[in-house]
Amino acid sequence: MTVLTTIRGAFDLRRPFARIGAVLSALALSACDPVGIGATGPQTGPMIDPSQPVQVAMLVPAGAGSADLDWLARSLTNSAKMAAADARGATIDLRIYEAGADPAQAVAQANKAAADGAKIILGPLFADSANAVGNAMAPQGINVLSFSNNTDIAGGNVFVLGNTFDNVADRLVKYGVQNGKRRIMMVAEDDAAGQVGARAIERAIQKNGGTLAGSVTHPLSKQGIDGIIPNVSQAALSGNVDAVFLTANQGAVLPYLTDKLADAGVTSATVQMMGLTRWDQPSARLQLRGTQGGWFAIPDTAMKAQFDQRYRQAYGETPHDLGALGYDGVAAIAALVRAGKRNALTTAGLTQNSGFAGVGGAFRLRRDGTNERALAVATIRNNQLVVLDPAPRSFGGFGF
Repeated sequence: MTVLTTIRGAFDLRRPFARIGAVLSALALSACDPVGIGATGPQTGPMIDPSQPVQVAMLVPAGAGSADLDWLARSLTNSAKMAAADARGATIDLRIYEAGADPAQAVAQANKAAADGAKIILGPLFADSANAVGNAMAPQGINVLSFSNNTDIAGGNVFVLGNTFDNVADRLVKYGVQNGKRRIMMVAEDDAAGQVGARAIERAIQKNGGTLAGSVTHPLSKQGIDGIIPNVSQAALSGNVDAVFLTANQGAVLPYLTDKLADAGVTSATVQMMGLTRWDQPSARLQLRGTQGGWFAIPDTAMKAQFDQRYRQAYGETPHDLGALGYDGVAAIAALVRAGKRNALTTAGLTQNSGFAGVGGAFRLRRDGTNERALAVATIRNNQLVVLDPAPRSFGGFGF
């Protein structure tokens, strides 16, 4: 991710693979219509014999000429293999296909996987590819558990496994309202990811009984951010705002924006700061003065630490932060197969209300193709990560 010291004039935020980051923002859709048809769509997916091996295809972003994507592909593959090995009582026949970053390549690999006998597909990574694969697999009745977090493509036979903006916004706004932070001002980037995040924040405020106390959009440039600081600081310090919620999705925005706000007297010591992205990653963010005391959401830290340790012992490297989605996908399928469910790969089976145990905590898939993940609320104190409210271990009583 771009750090502040690399900025010269304007942020370098539009690299081809800038969409890989702490939050996955693969937002461009393919030319064909999204397969998503909402919560009332038809049931899809084949019935299986749970006593027999279940063939699962996984489309990974290898072969695109990017070292970061190759690392992610390796992490997804290894994590999925770990889940298959953990699937005692279920036999998962896991097969890996290189989908790159191109929708056409992803569709070709999905068609090959289906011809090879795949009953369900994990991946691909990017929303445009996942949408295209969903369209290609729909006539064959095959469900797609994509690694994207873009809910625009969710529905029908396509599910998103990535942690969504709605998950994060709902967790933070709910926690904020419970702690007296009802009047929330929003500051968002003017790109596609920033505006998707802004809509998620607005929905969360409405859902949890908060009040949108102002909304400011800024361009992805130093000059654009400089231009909004006077208005944001005046409103934030007016006494009519309890919290300032930043989308700050692009890597270079958070350091610069929070630093400028701190210069203007806007920190969590004066008004509660909240973020839609991880303020602890990369670790240099822990040292920023503007992130101190801010609230953000993270997965279950204990479970993630256990997984990372197992992974390093097995493969000799740290997994990519998004690699655990490979484990989650296979583990969910395996849990259903182990329970003897013939409908394990169908919409009804995949959307069981109790959900599944994932690397980052409990999660479940919804009938509209989106997901819900149990998250912790964290902050930064004296340059150290501190968990304020742990992630629930199940959905019972959590208000989902």
